[in-house]
Amino acid sequence: MHIKKIESIACRLPLKQPFVTSYGQLTEKAFDIIRITATDGTVGFGELVAFEQPDYIEETLFSARQVIRKQLIPLVTAANIIHPDQVSTCVSVVQGNAMAKAAIETAFWDLHAKQSGYSMAEVYPSIHNQIPVGVSVGIQPTIGHLLAQVEEYVAQGYQRIKLKIKPGSDRAPLLAIRERFPELLLMADANGAYVGQEDVLMALDTLGLAMIEQPLQVRNLTGHAALQKRMRTPLCLDEDIRCVEDIDTVAALGSCQAINLKIPRVGGITEAQKIVKACKEHGLTVWLGGMFESGVGRGMNLQFASQAGFDFPGDLSAADRYYFDDIVEQPAVIENGCLAVPRGKGFGVSLAEEKLIKYGERPFVLFEKTH
Repeated sequence: MHIKKIESIACRLPLKQPFVTSYGQLTEKAFDIIRITATDGTVGFGELVAFEQPDYIEETLFSARQVIRKQLIPLVTAANIIHPDQVSTCVSVVQGNAMAKAAIETAFWDLHAKQSGYSMAEVYPSIHNQIPVGVSVGIQPTIGHLLAQVEEYVAQGYQRIKLKIKPGSDRAPLLAIRERFPELLLMADANGAYVGQEDVLMALDTLGLAMIEQPLQVRNLTGHAALQKRMRTPLCLDEDIRCVEDIDTVAALGSCQAINLKIPRVGGITEAQKIVKACKEHGLTVWLGGMFESGVGRGMNLQFASQAGFDFPGDLSAADRYYFDDIVEQPAVIENGCLAVPRGKGFGVSLAEEKLIKYGERPFVLFEKTH
């Protein structure tokens, strides 16, 4: 792949309503679109989804931008990248910084697929044209607000509800949902908030939850293993999973029964595929999580989740779940509880230039070939 130019476009999309978790409150999502233009004119897109604050993981939007500009771009432009599988090896000399790496790696995948004339959905290979999806609900001010929101999502067809919880806001809201919707596929996400409060979590074990996600702090894998032995409810790990070796570790310890896989958190598509394979080998449920992506990242996620093994509805909500608007021409729309898998070349979506101007800044040139 002969590269002519690489740019980043800083964007912000306002959320329809604040999203509250144990970390804090999010009112808008800042992200960068990485645009790679080949010498033949083909353009590939990636999305840098790191949050502005180091609360989800240690990587931030600011730090990822610096790593991309100072370390990753010189590496990938100096190398002879023929296939996107080579990108992860090329940037492996840089420790960590998975989201920065994923933004570049996924743009190379989109570019390569477009140049080769195929959809990324053909890579895996995909077996689903429609993806059953769930929705993540933030901590609400009252039970009444919560039930009204859940009722709306159930009416829209969402097939699974994930409720963010924290100490003091856990059993009561979950019980209210369970009593209103006895058959609903329901799970909870603690984002590591229950440090030393395992007994509080045990009170959730009678609610028939599909799983509890990341109840204890990151890297407390032995604590999760001890808790999983006590609980009937499956535990799911999110922030703890950064690479395929982590799957072998949690499987050996018995730390969980499920994995929330987020492609940016593990460095890109190449590593994510290794994780899917390892989960299958260890008998772990794997499902795809979201990072408040724009249509670029959502298109990539939908294609990835179309492959065999993704049977649990992921956090791949429709574009209008979080945002008033999107930056792509084909925003994802929910129909009968499912989202359609994009089938165009690459990630199957195209940028709406007028929306990019509205929500984005002037492109920043990271690399440009001068001869």
